Amino acid sequence: MAILVDEKTKVLVQGITGNQGAFHTSQMIAYGTRVVAGVSPGKAGQEVHGVPVYETVEEAVHSHGANTSILFVPAPFAKDAAMEAMAAGIRVVVVLTEHIPLHDELELVAYARQRRATMVGPNTFGVISPGKCKAGFMPSVIYKPGPVGIAARSGTLSYEVAATLSAAGLGQSTAVGLGGDRIVGMSFVDALALFAADTHTKAVVLVGEIGGTAEEEAAEFLKTMDKPAVAYLAGKSAPPGKRMGHAGAIIEKGRGTFESKVKAFKAAGCAVAEFPWDVPNLVAEALKDR
Repeated sequence: MAILVDEKTKVLVQGITGNQGAFHTSQMIAYGTRVVAGVSPGKAGQEVHGVPVYETVEEAVHSHGANTSILFVPAPFAKDAAMEAMAAGIRVVVVLTEHIPLHDELELVAYARQRRATMVGPNTFGVISPGKCKAGFMPSVIYKPGPVGIAARSGTLSYEVAATLSAAGLGQSTAVGLGGDRIVGMSFVDALALFAADTHTKAVVLVGEIGGTAEEEAAEFLKTMDKPAVAYLAGKSAPPGKRMGHAGAIIEKGRGTFESKVKAFKAAGCAVAEFPWDVPNLVAEALKDR
C-alpha cells in the first residue's frame, strides 16, 4: 500500500503546455504514473506527450475521472488554479509553485479544509510512492519500494535520506514533501496519521528543520503511534532570527530551535540522526523488534 498516490491514481497536470509542465509530464509518464489529462487555458484540444489538454479542470475530471492534480503554474495564478481543482472535486492537489503570496496560501489552506481536500505544498517537491506513482519532480531513480514512509520539509535533504535508505535495502512506501513555506496545506501530523493507518508502512522518517513548531507537534503525535520513527533535523548551526533557505526556517522568540525539536522527539521515543547517512542504521535498529 501507500499514502496519497498509488498505481490507481489518475493525475491531472495543470500548466501542462509550459516548458516545466511538459518536461515533467514526460518524466512522470516514463515512471509509470497514470497522467490522464492536462489543463491549460487557451490551449484546449492540443496533446502533450499523448495527454489531451482541456480548458478547465471540470472538463478533465468529467472526461477522465482525474482525482489528483499537480500544478506547474506561476505564483500569481497558482491560488486560482488550485482552488479550481478542488472545486472540481480533486481530492489531492500537489502545489509545486514557490513564491505564492502569503495571503493566497492562507486562503488555499482554508479552502482545502472546506472542500476536505489534501493540499501538498506549496513549495514542495511533490509525492512519490515508489514503483507506483510519481507526482512531482524528485529524482525517482533513488527511490525503491519498501516499508519506510518519509515526510519532509526539505526536498534535497529528503533525497539524500531516501538514497541512503535505498542503498541499505530499506525501500519506501511513500515520500511526501510538505513544502518549505510558512503556510503549507499538509503538516507532519497529517502525514503521520496517514502512515499510521497504512498497513504497508512499518516505520517513518521525518526530515525537519528549524523554525515553527511543526516538529514539536509531530513529536506529540508520535506518542500515540504504534510505529517507530526516526528524525533528521537541519539547521543546527543557524543563527537565531535569520531566515535560512526556506521561508519557514526561522527561529523567533526562542521557538522552533534545533534544541527544542531534538528534545521533543527524544521525549517521544523518536531517535534523532546526527547526519542523513545515519538514518538507515537507526531505522533498521527500530525495526528489529517489529
